[in-house]
Amino acid sequence: MKRALLLLLLGVALLLLLPKPARAFGDVGAFDPRVLLVGSMTGAARPSAPARWSWELVQRTSAPARFKPSQVRADDPSIVDGPFLWLSGKEALQPLSPQEIAGLRKFFALGGLLLVDDAGVSDDGHPSAFGRTAREQIARVLPDTSPIALGSDHVLFKTYYLARRLEGRVRGPKTLDAIVRGGKVQVLFSSYDLGGALARSATGVWELPVVPGGDVQREHAIRLAVNIAMYVLCSNYKDDQVHAPFLMRRRALPLVP
Repeated sequence: MKRALLLLLLGVALLLLLPKPARAFGDVGAFDPRVLLVGSMTGAARPSAPARWSWELVQRTSAPARFKPSQVRADDPSIVDGPFLWLSGKEALQPLSPQEIAGLRKFFALGGLLLVDDAGVSDDGHPSAFGRTAREQIARVLPDTSPIALGSDHVLFKTYYLARRLEGRVRGPKTLDAIVRGGKVQVLFSSYDLGGALARSATGVWELPVVPGGDVQREHAIRLAVNIAMYVLCSNYKDDQVHAPFLMRRRALPLVP
């Protein structure tokens, strides 16, 4: 009995001494291009684009991403469970409800970043009804700040690639408008239909042509998407923490009254 008990205790001790498996970065920090749903929306404007964004990020960098991106409604408490949201569409947005505004304010208060991507933008870069009304609704959520044009020296344009030209399915404007709070970009307004450049069918065929620059322009769009993802994942790029897990509370900001 004593021998058996001794062997049992020895076995437990050895188990305790064994190295614990390291928790992978992807367990807690994988990039999730979550689709934001508001009003009567039922899905992404470019359904295949979120998964393709994740695929491109994984193939091009050492950062992990979810190949089955999620979606969340603005009034769902789980909106604060991740640092990134992607709102895209073609039609005019309905006015946000008080619950949706409250949910988005909580998301921004924790340092989250929202990409507003105009999927209905014209080939020559003119915003659609979605692009115009999206700005109006975000202004209701964040009435204390206004969009500004990000300069080419902003860290967003060099988190992974040096982005010299901002493009998506369409070439669009030369500058990227953003709402910056506490030194952090919290809203990006894309007039490029970034999702349109990323959308790819299950058979591997690009779903939409990019105009006017073709394959080179699509590559620029993918690089911009990668840079945005890396910016989301970086808690502090200037400190060379490029692949550190994103901790939303590290970027916490006061709630908007």
